[in-house]
Amino acid sequence: MQTFVTSAFQHLGLPSEDARLVARCLVHADLWAQSGHGVQRVPMYAGRLRAGVVKPKPDVQIQQTAPSSCLVHGDDGMGFVVATRAMDEAIRIAKTQGVGLAGVRRSTHFGCSAHYVRQALEADMVSLVFTNSSPAMPPFGGARALLGASPFAAGAPSGQSHPLVLDMSTTVIARGKLRLMAQRGELIPPDVGLDKQGRPTRDGMEAFHGVTLPFGGAKGAAISLLMDILSGLLTGAGFGGKVRSLYNDTDAPQDVGHFILCIRPDVFLPSTDVFKARMDELVSVLKSQPCAEGSEAKMMGLDFPDPVS
Repeated sequence: MQTFVTSAFQHLGLPSEDARLVARCLVHADLWAQSGHGVQRVPMYAGRLRAGVVKPKPDVQIQQTAPSSCLVHGDDGMGFVVATRAMDEAIRIAKTQGVGLAGVRRSTHFGCSAHYVRQALEADMVSLVFTNSSPAMPPFGGARALLGASPFAAGAPSGQSHPLVLDMSTTVIARGKLRLMAQRGELIPPDVGLDKQGRPTRDGMEAFHGVTLPFGGAKGAAISLLMDILSGLLTGAGFGGKVRSLYNDTDAPQDVGHFILCIRPDVFLPSTDVFKARMDELVSVLKSQPCAEGSEAKMMGLDFPDPVS
């Protein structure tokens, strides 16, 4: 599948290395059971490349703005390519400064945030990865979609046990999953979305084109607002409902913003190995906790192997 998807994006004008990167991200999303961000999106990305609102060969520019920070201008390239470059820069800075911050403007949808968290883990970095996105939910108490389903992602390396890989939408369910369930003819769970008239619906496509509700009510909406401030307003990217839709707007580029922070694990501790040992201890404590009565799921995924080596 990676070979096929790589070939498709090469045909659409991406350099070979970038095409392989995008293919790997999409296929891994499926292997991580995140099919809403998987290869089913290839036709949509292809359509945006053909429409000229995404550049297959962007001129990505890096500007050092302070000893610990840089600004990445994505030139409307594939978000996978732009965000990977931004994470590379954040890691590079963190290695010498202890922390490295990359702000990104003029990017596009970048798939699973977990890709970039795992990229940081390979460099033994703690990371935060934020992005904003097109309107999907209203501010708490509002009636019109304004804030994005912008995910909150973080990672922390460990030694012999599981690292932390957190990647969660600020909506009850990711918009891509709503669309995928509708395509499969499945009903979405109740209390997940509203149609265009503001009525509760279990039709995934109606919720997709209507309003997706935040998780935790006001709390999820507030975190989405924070994602918009850090990823959009702070970086100079689109914000306040100005990020264009990935799905049905090919009139102009999206102008998505990303906020990427890397932290070297030894900034407060004697060494990275000490941090990893402490993470192993935390995982051991978590795994020793009793499960709630009737729980069928493995607690926090701690007993599941990683399907992607």
